[in-house]
Amino acid sequence: MTISRRTFSQLAGAALASITVLSAVAPVSAAQTLEVIKARGSLRVGVTQAPPWYSKDPSSGEWTSGVGVSAGKAMAEALGVAFEPVEVTWGTAVAALQSNKIDIMFVLDATDERKQAADFPDSPLLYYSLAVLATDDLEASTWEDLNKPEVKIAVPQATSMDKFLTENVANADIQRFPGNTEAIAAFQSGRVAAVCLFHPPLIAARQRLGSGKIVVPAPVKSNPTSAAVRKGDAEFVAFVDGQLNEYYQSGRIQAWYEEFLTGFGLDPKSAPPIIKELL
Repeated sequence: MTISRRTFSQLAGAALASITVLSAVAPVSAAQTLEVIKARGSLRVGVTQAPPWYSKDPSSGEWTSGVGVSAGKAMAEALGVAFEPVEVTWGTAVAALQSNKIDIMFVLDATDERKQAADFPDSPLLYYSLAVLATDDLEASTWEDLNKPEVKIAVPQATSMDKFLTENVANADIQRFPGNTEAIAAFQSGRVAAVCLFHPPLIAARQRLGSGKIVVPAPVKSNPTSAAVRKGDAEFVAFVDGQLNEYYQSGRIQAWYEEFLTGFGLDPKSAPPIIKELL
């Protein structure tokens, strides 16, 4: 078979384009996360304003407190690198992992959908129960009480809370927002009668707002949550799994949670624990 000069040029151009595409993708999918983190000198942790998981100091602009911040700093210390917070939302965290903008996102539930796009360690980070912060006159003893068209409920979009409401409270007027802050703001302004989150952020919100009631509707739904990492690096997943297991078994995760509550002006004894064995 004779290849003309034109055909040869076309084939060479296609090959060069393929090499260019592969070289652009390789750093994102390569299974060398630990080496890259150490070479960079920082662990990039996804953060979003959502106390008690992540909290930014408004005066300094620094991410100074929250369970996810404490876990991120501890993991960075274990690696001998700096903690580097990168702002995302719950809905964009997995995309940020895929595009190599962050290395890890704490307090992210390992749903079936997320497992298709990210890897999760086996060890849980903590456990929490699904709850609502509701107006005092709203009946919310059960999820069925909320399953009515006239009930407006705010929830962060593309989260496990959103998925639960969609599947179990579909008759309600579910209003979706980019993150916890916007969902809570909708409740504060009176645009919705309730906001649905797992109980720890609602405790902080109720303290700040000074109104509303926190209810854990029946049947109670308690979930483990974990940390998401980019797909394809078994070594990094194993490292994260070992770290989370240590945080949980040693009680450090509960201590970080209580530390945040105390700093926020709350009595830790008034809040449900985030370790399953203590619930």
